[in-house]
Amino acid sequence: MKPQQDRHANRHCAALTRVDVLVLLGVVVVLFLVLLWLGPYQEARLRAKVARIVCIQNLRQIGVAHWIWRADHDNQFPASALITNASMRGWIAAGNAVPFFQLMSNELFSPKVLVCPADRDHVATANLTNGLSAKNISYFFGLDATDTNAQSLLSGDDNFEISGVPVKPGLVEIPTNAPLSWTAARHNFAGNISLADSSVQQVTQSDLRRALMQTGVATNRLLIP
Repeated sequence: MKPQQDRHANRHCAALTRVDVLVLLGVVVVLFLVLLWLGPYQEARLRAKVARIVCIQNLRQIGVAHWIWRADHDNQFPASALITNASMRGWIAAGNAVPFFQLMSNELFSPKVLVCPADRDHVATANLTNGLSAKNISYFFGLDATDTNAQSLLSGDDNFEISGVPVKPGLVEIPTNAPLSWTAARHNFAGNISLADSSVQQVTQSDLRRALMQTGVATNRLLIP
C-alpha cells in the first residue's frame, strides 16, 4: 500500500493550486487583450504603409507625365512653357492649380493619380477634363520646376504648415528659410514630394526644410488646390 500512497502524494504535489489557476487565467486574459489591441493597430499600420506606397506611385506618374508633356512642347514643363500665356497668368494669379493638371490629362491617364489615399479631404473624380476641381487633387503644383534643376519641386503632398499655421489653397510663395513642416493629416507628420527629375522622395519632418533649401531658388511658388 505504501507505493500507492506515494503515487497519490506525488499527484497532489503536481496539481495546480487555486492561486496558480487564477494567475494562469490572468495571463491568458492579458494575452487575449493584447492580441485584440495589436490586431487593429497592425491593420492601421498596414493601411498607412499601403497608402504611402500608392501616394509615391501617384507622384511618380505625375513626374512621368511632366516629362512626356515636355517632349511634345519644346522641352519645357507646363508652367514654364505657357508662362507667357495670358490665361496661364490668370490661373497663377488666382492660385488655380486645376488647369495645370488638366493640361497633362492625356499623359496622366487616370484622375485617381491626383488623389493621395491617405487624404480624407479630397476624392477622386471620373474625368480629368470635365468636372475636375480642387477637391479632386491632393498634390501641389510647382511653378518653378525646370528640367535643368533636378531638385526643384514638381509636385507633392500639400498638407503643409508654416509656423504651425496650415497653408491655405491658392498661390503660396515659400522662402527657402521658411519654418515649413508637415501636418498630421496624411502620413503621420511626413510626406512625399516629386522632383523635376521625376524622382519621388519620402520626406520626414526634419528633412522637409532641407529639401526646400536644395531646390536652388530663393522662393518656391506652389499652387495648392
